[in-house]
Amino acid sequence: AAAMKLVRFIARSAALASAPTHIEHFSKFSPSPLSMKQFLDFGSINACEKTSFVFLRQELPVRLSNIMKEINLLPGRLLTTPSVQMVQSWYIQSLMEILEFDKNPDDHKVLGEFVDALVTIRNRHNDVVPTMAQGILEYKEAFPQDPVTNQNIQYFLDRFYTSRISIRMLINQHTLIFDGSANPVHPNTIGSIAPHCQVGDVVQDAFHSAKMLCDQYYLCSPDLVLQEMSAGEKKPPISIVYVPSHLYHMLFELFKNAMRATIETHENSDQLPPVHVMVALGDEDVSIKVSDTGGGVPFRKIENLFSYMYSTAPAPQIGQHARTPLAGFGYGLPISRLYAKYFQGDLQLYSMEGHGTDAVIYLKALSTDSIERLPVYNKTALKNYRLRQEADDWCVPSKEPLDLSSYKVP
Repeated sequence: AAAMKLVRFIARSAALASAPTHIEHFSKFSPSPLSMKQFLDFGSINACEKTSFVFLRQELPVRLSNIMKEINLLPGRLLTTPSVQMVQSWYIQSLMEILEFDKNPDDHKVLGEFVDALVTIRNRHNDVVPTMAQGILEYKEAFPQDPVTNQNIQYFLDRFYTSRISIRMLINQHTLIFDGSANPVHPNTIGSIAPHCQVGDVVQDAFHSAKMLCDQYYLCSPDLVLQEMSAGEKKPPISIVYVPSHLYHMLFELFKNAMRATIETHENSDQLPPVHVMVALGDEDVSIKVSDTGGGVPFRKIENLFSYMYSTAPAPQIGQHARTPLAGFGYGLPISRLYAKYFQGDLQLYSMEGHGTDAVIYLKALSTDSIERLPVYNKTALKNYRLRQEADDWCVPSKEPLDLSSYKVP
């Protein structure tokens, strides 16, 4: 048994040693973005497990390798933190495990093993976000900040987390559709996609979850006022082809922020103003506006709300209740925006300091327009990591009052 273990260890070490060659090879391909319609076809009309297997066996290594090339471009002092090293090792291991499937797709056993491998990979990567956040914290505590590095890290993490969302999407679709059982909880979904995702229902769900958290912590919570309107033939309720869990994620985040702001602004009044949600359907967009009267945020700070470097609050130690459960560790907004952008939408904040904030989620109304937005590793990406601090082409105002005495006419 010991000998077998040693053989396996040597084999694995050899495989890992060859990883850079594979990464080089697969990063030369661009990822292939899928549209919502293609995802649905893969899962319903011609749900062929073999086709999906052959596609993923090429596409997953391509997506993994493209982003792994970028991990290596991070500042050395961040790349060498234990947390980032750990994430990198998970990616290498997962890549190598997928590459082991250079087997015959006609063998039913191979297809079954592939589903199991994908589940193992998905579980391995469950904690990527907090682990990366930990790496950023370690880096921030040890080294001074400079705007260029911050910009590089922001650029990288937006791409890295988008890549991760897309890889999980592919894995979830395959494992949910081909694990051999229908989904009893959501019989009408195709994998994780609802062909008729009722936006209002997801709004209600997310609101109630946030409300429960809010009640637990503050012993009160604002109510929801929900309106839906649509131009043209379609009458509310509004439904689109979408991944309900993604939409829920974004809305839950916006509701937590809106509730916290509302309560902290109105803690001395008898009545809490409600949170208003407007869902609007046009020819091109579905827009969801979440409006609160929670006092707003200064315009100067809006950009920071989406920054990974600014917002990383130290993860509260287990058992500590110092920070409100409505705060999280600060990645809620930037990652919610990535979910929106992933299928060509967006998430924007419009705040009026002294009044409140409107947050708008934009989604595509048509499944043919909902196409994955994926990072690709190429010369342009490379250039974005080579940014150096240059003089700005706007004047930097001096803090001191201008001494006009030097301009006196003799």
